[in-house]
Amino acid sequence: MRPFEDIEVVGLGQACVDYLGRVPSFPQEDGKVELLDLTSQCGGPASTALVTLSRLGIKTSFLGAISDDPVGAGILKGLQEDRVDHSFLRITPGHTSQFAFIAVSRQSGNRTIFWHRGSVPPLKKEEIDLSPFTGARVLHLDGLMIEASMEAARQAKARGLKVVLDAGTLREGSLELAAHVDVLIASARFAVPLVGENAPPEKALEALSRCGPGEIVITLGSKGSVGWNRSRLLGQSAFPVDAVDTTGTGDVYHGAYIYGLLQGWDMCACMRFASAASALKCRAVGARAGIPRLGDVLQFLETNPGI
Repeated sequence: MRPFEDIEVVGLGQACVDYLGRVPSFPQEDGKVELLDLTSQCGGPASTALVTLSRLGIKTSFLGAISDDPVGAGILKGLQEDRVDHSFLRITPGHTSQFAFIAVSRQSGNRTIFWHRGSVPPLKKEEIDLSPFTGARVLHLDGLMIEASMEAARQAKARGLKVVLDAGTLREGSLELAAHVDVLIASARFAVPLVGENAPPEKALEALSRCGPGEIVITLGSKGSVGWNRSRLLGQSAFPVDAVDTTGTGDVYHGAYIYGLLQGWDMCACMRFASAASALKCRAVGARAGIPRLGDVLQFLETNPGI
């Protein structure tokens, strides 16, 4: 087998190190609260989605930009531990890599994120080359490096790959990029600038459908997710779990949804599988510690048939 021929999913976007502090409650501005504990582990939307796929048995490769600082070394170690190929991860010496501090509520498991993208230069569109990935079937983007993402989407479409976009925050160029993807999986806040703060999810789906994707999903946290596939609206309830930390749940949802796409499942099956995987992740602190294996997700679905 030629190098990279077995890679099924290529991801382009963010990787970082998260410092996670659990708090009894979130303080008022200019207030103070004692940390219950402090841990660190890797995160980042695109890279965590690839880690999810790797744990589900899918070969993946990550395209991103880090530096040679201790944070970058941690990011690289995290990818290696979860067997995510990083042959095309650009390492630029003398800069800082992306990191985040995340305050996690002990009561609800909800998290508040403070992040810094670091000083490392983003990937340039001239650096994007998907030709080595002759067996790839899906390109996954998180949209932070917009020019590189646009070029990757262009190459992916030319090569017959399905393009999936994690739309977390509406940034400059986000809607233009959305017009070049097949599956758009957006957070509830992504469409707020388009439809208003309290608009129903159906209105957000309608607005995003005008961008062009054939499948659109909006994740709603504890309220589940809603989807649209050019013909009908779909709904998926969240699976009940004792949530410890919601950090990374959306990223895991994206990876698990892509797993369903690779299996040829319909949209309902993809949403249900992704909802189960993201629920299981919530049982541990951090974006990656709780990411389940395939057998764990399948067993969880068997024990929760009505959801």
